[in-house]
Amino acid sequence: MNNHHWPIYGHDWAVEHLRKSIAHSRIRHAYLIVGSESIGKETLARALAMTLNCTHDDENARPCGQCSSCKRIASGNHPDIIYSELDASTGALKIEEIRSVTGKIALKPYEARYRIAILRDFDHARPQAQDALLKTLEEPPPQALMILLAPSTESVLPTIASRSQIIHLRPVPTEIVHNVLLNEKQVPQDHAGLLARLSGGRMGWVMQALAEPSMLEQRAEALNLLENLIPMNRAKRFEIAEDLSKDKLALYPLLELWQSYWRDVLLLCQGVGDSPANIDRQAALQQIASQTTPDEALTAIQATRNLLSNLSTNLNLRLAIEVMFLDYPGLPNKG
Repeated sequence: MNNHHWPIYGHDWAVEHLRKSIAHSRIRHAYLIVGSESIGKETLARALAMTLNCTHDDENARPCGQCSSCKRIASGNHPDIIYSELDASTGALKIEEIRSVTGKIALKPYEARYRIAILRDFDHARPQAQDALLKTLEEPPPQALMILLAPSTESVLPTIASRSQIIHLRPVPTEIVHNVLLNEKQVPQDHAGLLARLSGGRMGWVMQALAEPSMLEQRAEALNLLENLIPMNRAKRFEIAEDLSKDKLALYPLLELWQSYWRDVLLLCQGVGDSPANIDRQAALQQIASQTTPDEALTAIQATRNLLSNLSTNLNLRLAIEVMFLDYPGLPNKG
């Protein structure tokens, strides 16, 4: 299906661009890969790392996927590939972590051609933490490469973005996702159709859902929670807010999902929601849309987006969730 052999589906233009850069020895010291949650940013970053460090004799055959280097990069165990980690309690990408990564990348590679740092969730780094990267970007060590991953350039300082080559990953067309599932992954027709629709063109999400079937159960629970919440009064909503505030990191995927749900509601309110992203929830979506105005749905989307974009800041989480819930429609007499 692909016209290349990188372990990437649906982002052929990005692969082609990177392959040409490698072939002409025009690899940059920093890349900023942007795109929505689970669209495949980290998979592309890892594929680039595999290609640059593959030991196959034929350059055109890289990444071979079979050599020791390729296998260890694929499994996340290569000593020359450094991943940033978020702070477990706050979900922030801290300045200490960025300094630790830049310190490691300044060392010579142990064994590979390139020492590569992949900074996941770079949008979780505050401006001060992002600044800690500048010196490394301005004076990159030889044989070092930095790959930053973020949902958009908005969350990245212009001084960082301007020193990186930006690669925008767009949602993959549903038909391509469907074909990959059917032909490459041998997923049964019905399940492939459902996954393709639910994916919203996010190939990373699809691959994760195949590897971890429990993801679909978690998604169902998260949507049940939202649907049950809508008719609740303020006191009950606040009980749920207290519960959700106990696990900050779990809120990122939950709020992404809720945002897509409210978007479906808004489209139905406007009479254009014949193919919602959450296709398996059509009946509930129609019922909620029939009791919701477009303005209310839009307010719910904005409230969800606001909390999502502020999660990495030092906020009172329980209070922030309560504020979002007050902006959700369905409150009986707003009381």
